[in-house]
Amino acid sequence: MLVRTFGWSMVITVIGLAFAGLIWGWSGLAVVAILSVLEISLSFDNAVINAGILRKLNAFWQRIFLTVGVLIAVFGMRLVFPVAIVAITAKINPIDAVKVAVNDPDRYQHLVTNAHPAIAAFGGVFLLMIFLDFILEEREIAWLAWLERPLAKLGKLDMLSVVIALVALLVAAMTVATAVPLHGGHGTVDKTATVLLAGVAGMVAYLVVGGISGFFEEQLEDEEDAEDAEDGAEDSGGAGVNTAKKSGTSVLGLAGKAAFFMFLYLEVIDASFSFDGVIGAFAITNQIFQMALGLGIGALYIRSLTVFLVRKGTLDDYVYLEHGAHYAIGALAVILLVTIKYEINDVITGLVGVVLIGAAYLSSVVRNRRLGEGSGEPEQRTEVPSGV
Repeated sequence: MLVRTFGWSMVITVIGLAFAGLIWGWSGLAVVAILSVLEISLSFDNAVINAGILRKLNAFWQRIFLTVGVLIAVFGMRLVFPVAIVAITAKINPIDAVKVAVNDPDRYQHLVTNAHPAIAAFGGVFLLMIFLDFILEEREIAWLAWLERPLAKLGKLDMLSVVIALVALLVAAMTVATAVPLHGGHGTVDKTATVLLAGVAGMVAYLVVGGISGFFEEQLEDEEDAEDAEDGAEDSGGAGVNTAKKSGTSVLGLAGKAAFFMFLYLEVIDASFSFDGVIGAFAITNQIFQMALGLGIGALYIRSLTVFLVRKGTLDDYVYLEHGAHYAIGALAVILLVTIKYEINDVITGLVGVVLIGAAYLSSVVRNRRLGEGSGEPEQRTEVPSGV
């Protein structure tokens, strides 16, 4: 299974590193390899979150996630996104932005770094909303029960997650955003308005995409419940078959809408996770193509890891993993907001996620042993198509 799941990532890694060595020499090869490891270490929790959503999708949309989604993740977020940020913040056309990225790497780095407060505010608020909606929801299984049970009771208050996120955004805007150091350390600038606007945009993006996907998912579940009820009431004759066929058509159409918006939700999550990797990559290189190749290889492994987690049913076997990943998301959200003003080493960012997910995994192992379940196969699995 490992070869089947990670095979394409391994092949592309070899090709990518060979290309880097041929074009940029040994130093370029080393940079690309380091960036790949950086992306994997920073986005491991992303794979866990993606797996929790991917297992809900049907085979067609799983393939879309692993094909079109990879193109969006690799070329869109690791290559096009930084250039788009330069074009928007520098108020130049996209062609000139590409020229700056290729011909003037120092200026390109300067422009992207100056755009970091807006990027951090958008991504930070988006990820914070994911964490809050998870932690404020009542669940049958709790990892840190002493914390999660009381928060779940508070979560019954309508829009509490929005209120908390807005308070966090206001605190960030009135503290770290008031005196953001300029690139190179020459003075500071007030980014309060920028941070507020970007943070609200991140919240709107979460509410719109997440809300629409949740709406269609609920509608799909209602349709399926209605179909099951009708099938149970009918005999096994022709009338029951016709009813199933009719309702099955609407269910399939509704499933497509639900899956489409869930796919968009996955891509926005991936974008939010990629922000810190793109910005952190400038500590290693300001060459856009080296950056895109290295981060892209890392993104491929994260997608492969997502598939592996779904195929193995890991989230069913180790029930606290999703909890640990969401705590890691909450930590990353806070880190992004803090980095509006203060620089935090990427090693710290990566270790926080690894430690939290590792602790959740160990807690799951202890729980399985205590219940005598081990790590046996769960009753139902959502398989990712083996053809991708």
